[in-house]
Amino acid sequence: MYKTSSYIMLVDDEKDFVEMLGLRLKENGENVIAAYNGKECLDTLEKKQIDVIILDVKMPGMDGIETLQKIKAQHPLIEVILLTGHGTIQSAVEGMKLGAFDFLLKPADFQELTKKLNKARERKKEQMERIQKAEAAMLLRQSKL
Repeated sequence: MYKTSSYIMLVDDEKDFVEMLGLRLKENGENVIAAYNGKECLDTLEKKQIDVIILDVKMPGMDGIETLQKIKAQHPLIEVILLTGHGTIQSAVEGMKLGAFDFLLKPADFQELTKKLNKARERKKEQMERIQKAEAAMLLRQSKL
């Protein structure tokens, strides 16, 4: 199966974790961009086109839930997968209600993360295709007026 390359952002305050996961994702053919806090994530989104964000829930300053809310308010089509520890599962559930695609418990199994990443990428692609079809239909309708 041919996999199209996409842009994945890893957001976690644990730099070693981001670097190691980033390397594994790059070995899988992904384009990976790192951010080490919520503000850096939001700033990067203003400059780069991102398809899926893997976002840690528990971070100092702006936590993952607040970051998720701002992502979805400004970039609703970006899919977000939350990473959470056992003590913050309730936060992950809250994140799902706020529009996160899914969540994984830390330490995340790489194969499971890859499956969720592929599903999130597919959902974004389907949403973009629906929007393009709706826009085309609207243009067609307008041209007939």
